[in-house]
Amino acid sequence: MKISISKKLLENMLTHIQPFLEKKDATQITSHIYMEAKNDIVTIKATDSEIGLMMTTSDAIVNNEGEITANGKKFLDIIRILKDKDIILELIKNNLTIKQNKSKFKIPTFNPNNFPKFPKIQNREKISFNSINLLKSLKMILPAIDNNNPKFELNGALIDIKRDSTKLVGTDTRRLAIATIENQNQNELSIIIPKRAISEIKKLFDNVTDIYYNSTDIIIQNKNSLFFSRLINGTFPNYERVVPKDLKHHLILPKEEMKDGIKTIAPISKEIKIVFNYDSIVFKSLSSDNIEAKTEILLDTPLDGFELNVNSSYLLDFISQIDSENFEIMLNESTLPFLLKDKNFITIVMPIIA
Repeated sequence: MKISISKKLLENMLTHIQPFLEKKDATQITSHIYMEAKNDIVTIKATDSEIGLMMTTSDAIVNNEGEITANGKKFLDIIRILKDKDIILELIKNNLTIKQNKSKFKIPTFNPNNFPKFPKIQNREKISFNSINLLKSLKMILPAIDNNNPKFELNGALIDIKRDSTKLVGTDTRRLAIATIENQNQNELSIIIPKRAISEIKKLFDNVTDIYYNSTDIIIQNKNSLFFSRLINGTFPNYERVVPKDLKHHLILPKEEMKDGIKTIAPISKEIKIVFNYDSIVFKSLSSDNIEAKTEILLDTPLDGFELNVNSSYLLDFISQIDSENFEIMLNESTLPFLLKDKNFITIVMPIIA
């Protein structure tokens, strides 16, 4: 294999591929990137067998076709120190040789035939609804998804496809976020995508052309990239039972004023008390180290002295995902879960019980 490629393009591709490499054991081939030059197309792959990314480019000169693997981190470290000019990559005696002017580097390679195979699109179902809405909805629920929960299904997002809608659901057991896409679907199914995969999807794709799935993994593809992730095998909790059906109090709140009030107290105490009065909303700290903080906004509400103790991060996570100037909060008793809503996005939050 021998190719000529711009430093900027190669560095960009290697940077995007880094999160998909095996980091702990450099002796594993999954710590390597796979590179193939064929039919004037250069392809780069990386996978730790749980998630993977393939990127292609035609903006390179292929002098000799072939394939190699090389340690992904060391490869990128070398490319970063080179000048912003074209780079020659060549396989010589089982080493990847990297050349630019007077500079020359060699990286040992593994047998490319041992590199893990990527899943194929053939014989898979295709998700047919608007993929831009899917990505937006996944971003909305991402903060609510748990990390390292022993119940593996809670470390991912449920995609619950019904005949007339699709719901994206995430929970960390203290809150539940649901984003709904109104659409018509021929088939009903439920799959769970790992949180790590969603984080990478959010970074990689502004829009998506095709989404495919089977019982074990999901593939997302656009013109120059193919991403895959193993799905979580498990049963997601019955989230519909958690959504309160009857709520006594409905308030429309201004997003920016609420955000400012919460952010004023949050640096002092992550746990805050919100008091709804007839003519104001008061924000207080719940810090246990005798540091007090208080602020308020002037706003008419139908309540007087209604207290709500809550983790400020849950409120800020919701507010940061919405575009509207106002959102709705629906309450029962101060010790019962409450609901935040904006259009087709809701979050149910469990208050802090004093």
